[in-house]
Amino acid sequence: MTSERPAVPYPDGGLLRIRLDLSYDGAPFAGWAVQPGLPTVQGTLEAALAVLFRRPVRVTVAGRTDAGVHARGQVVHFDATEREWLAIARDKEPAVALQRRLRGVLNRELTVPLKEQHVARRAVEARAGAIEVSGVSLAPEGFDARFSALWRRYSYRIADREENWDPLLRSVTLWNKVPVSDDAMNEAAAGVLGVQDFLSFCKPRQGATTIRELQEFSFTRGPDGILLAHLQADAFCHNMVRSLIGGALLVGAGERRPQWLAERMFARVRDSKSKLAPPHPLVLEEVRYPEPGQLLARAEATRARRE
Repeated sequence: MTSERPAVPYPDGGLLRIRLDLSYDGAPFAGWAVQPGLPTVQGTLEAALAVLFRRPVRVTVAGRTDAGVHARGQVVHFDATEREWLAIARDKEPAVALQRRLRGVLNRELTVPLKEQHVARRAVEARAGAIEVSGVSLAPEGFDARFSALWRRYSYRIADREENWDPLLRSVTLWNKVPVSDDAMNEAAAGVLGVQDFLSFCKPRQGATTIRELQEFSFTRGPDGILLAHLQADAFCHNMVRSLIGGALLVGAGERRPQWLAERMFARVRDSKSKLAPPHPLVLEEVRYPEPGQLLARAEATRARRE
């Protein structure tokens, strides 16, 4: 398991914490988290790191994404010894070398079916290039990709007019069959902002809280007619974003009053009235962290709240 100790390098020769910035196309994966026998983003990344470090590597992620959900600004960390960090460099700076070599392994491993992979060649090749490592760095002291984060921000694309159904963008856009009112959806969204218990919109995990601070939830229609949802929170529980979008779409279509979204939230009941929006238009856009000197305090405070 990944050590939760803050990164330094330690004078006693302890572990370094390494930050990876990622983007990925979630379509060919069964979500972020490792699942036996299924291709996942975490499993693919950890397999590539194991090739380079010649040992199992476990990463910690800022936010787990569902099957089919994409990321443009995902962040992970893992720990390594100083010797491992320097050995990866060869004749380059370690961060540059790891980024280049990790990209190479990801693409090589994804384009050649391994003997133990009982999947079609076409499915394996579909994952080639689906994960991009956009940055590698030594993390500041106290950094934790999950617990140090101040907030996560998602976007969701909706085309609710047939003239905006672009086949080239169908993999990242919801083709809604009926026009929706962005004014009604924004009114509904405003009613669930703040620190709330989002049990009605979450799939609870055992021992985890469903209380979150929803800092932004809005819909903006661009000049191209596409409706873009923006959601930002300190963290999101499982299915929360898709449930909020699904509820807002019911309001936008006139099937529910704008007040209904808040009423659902305060009811604190997860049942068949909760509608999940499809995953493919959802993108994790950004994860924001505090200044380096505040990382450890933020991680400790967040961990205490979650526990």
